[in-house]
Amino acid sequence: MLMENLQNLDLHDNLMVGPIPNEVGMLISIVELHLDNNKFFGSMPLGIGNLSRLQRLTLSYNNLSSSIPYSLWHLDNFIQLDLSHNSLSGKLPSDIGLMRAIAQDSIPDSLGKLTSIVTLDLSDNSLSGNIPKSLANLSYLAYLNLSFNKLEGQIPAGGIFSNIAIGSLVGNRALCGLSRLEFSPCANSSRSKLNILKYVLPSMAAFVIVIICLSLKLKGTFSKKQKEESAPPADGVNHMLDHEIIRATSNFSEENLIGVGSFGRVFKGQLSHGMTVAIKVFNMELERASRSFDAECQALCMARHRNLVRILSTCSNQDFKALMLQYMPNGSLETLLHSEGRPPLGFLKRIGILLDVAMALEYLHHHHFDLILHCDLKPSNVLLDEEFTAHLADFGIAKLLLGDDTSIITASMPGTIGYMAPEYGSMGRASRKSDVFSYGIMLLEVITGKRPTDPAFVAERSLRQQVNDAFRTQIFHVIDPNLLMQEKLGGFGDIGTTSRSSSDTLNSCLVSVVELGLLCTSELPEKRISMTDVVKGLTKIKTEYTRMRNE
Repeated sequence: MLMENLQNLDLHDNLMVGPIPNEVGMLISIVELHLDNNKFFGSMPLGIGNLSRLQRLTLSYNNLSSSIPYSLWHLDNFIQLDLSHNSLSGKLPSDIGLMRAIAQDSIPDSLGKLTSIVTLDLSDNSLSGNIPKSLANLSYLAYLNLSFNKLEGQIPAGGIFSNIAIGSLVGNRALCGLSRLEFSPCANSSRSKLNILKYVLPSMAAFVIVIICLSLKLKGTFSKKQKEESAPPADGVNHMLDHEIIRATSNFSEENLIGVGSFGRVFKGQLSHGMTVAIKVFNMELERASRSFDAECQALCMARHRNLVRILSTCSNQDFKALMLQYMPNGSLETLLHSEGRPPLGFLKRIGILLDVAMALEYLHHHHFDLILHCDLKPSNVLLDEEFTAHLADFGIAKLLLGDDTSIITASMPGTIGYMAPEYGSMGRASRKSDVFSYGIMLLEVITGKRPTDPAFVAERSLRQQVNDAFRTQIFHVIDPNLLMQEKLGGFGDIGTTSRSSSDTLNSCLVSVVELGLLCTSELPEKRISMTDVVKGLTKIKTEYTRMRNE
């Protein structure tokens, strides 16, 4: 039988194209199956639901469609199930058991039977209905993402929902409750009122229909022009109106101004249903503002990743352009590193932020259907949510390359001095490697606490040169003193002590991080490592240091 003893099959990130082979259903011993970040399309194999030992299934970031195999929802050993970022749809008979309603475009309460589940990601599909309250009872569930569906009703309380972030629920416009995330309160309604309405509404509807028909007969039908004016947009895109933005920002009040960029300003906005958002308004008097708006829409509307700021809505006409974005309450990495009165920032928190950004860039460079270059990576373009998870933002000069054949382009708008790669600054040539260089400079800034534009760096002296000179033998001389102080206190606000072994581990980890930064910022593009290598390196460093801290 076909590889009957195979327990782990990992083919993710390979740009594989076509339907998933039906033979996958013959891997009877499989425990982990990872086919995410490819270009699979069509239906999920029917036999996949017969893999009774399956614990981890990741099919995200493909273009799977049609219905989900009935038998899949009978598998009860799942630890990780990720079906996000597909086009799954269809209906199943009502007598299907576990999770039967997912393929009916809703989330069933029987999800609560998944007692072993640790990770559940159903984001970016078309699921509707209420969020099952039973999800709050899953004691092992550590990660839940239901964002960008069509869910409605009250957000459950307790369990995973006690600490859930807005990013896991955003994009479901009819959700209510959970005031700490600024969703609107749920309207109170009793069961008796609903029962009355169940009988009254049909009668009322029939009466209204009769009146409408009589009215139309007397007055005639609407003109073609009226029909066209009242018709909804054909593209189905969610758009804002100018007056909605004015109301949300209190007429662009200075009190709501939270940022100023090269092509416009960013305001904090409050929507009518209570959700807080960021609204980026472009200055149309600037020559390249319209091009920047188009670039950001093109990049972010097509990209879906937990470490990218999401576009929630747009407003665009000849005289006015704006983007509605996720609001990031903890500001930018720039502010976190350099502002007065900034909170303490230990090694693990810095590594976590750097890893978040690295994963976002890795996705844009290697896992998105089309290669996207950011072209302006710097701390002010890294935003932090309520849990200090980093999100890459401001794609105003980003470049999207159709396919992977072309890896170098000529950029029409410059990046930021201090962060630009040499070939980008001198010849305007942007590539994956120029993004990697900018990331490496930012990494060195995060670890040293010094900007690359610091007045101390003149002539041939640069941030990279200073770090390179101190590498290995005098590494602590260039590390941010606040980072070292925080580690002596136990890291990010905890009071503790630092033993000799933990000090040696910190030294080793710092050397490894700085080495990644130096490799990213090599003068020659071909000598720079990829973002995949950066993600692997930072993950290893974070794991090693976390293990030491827990011993």
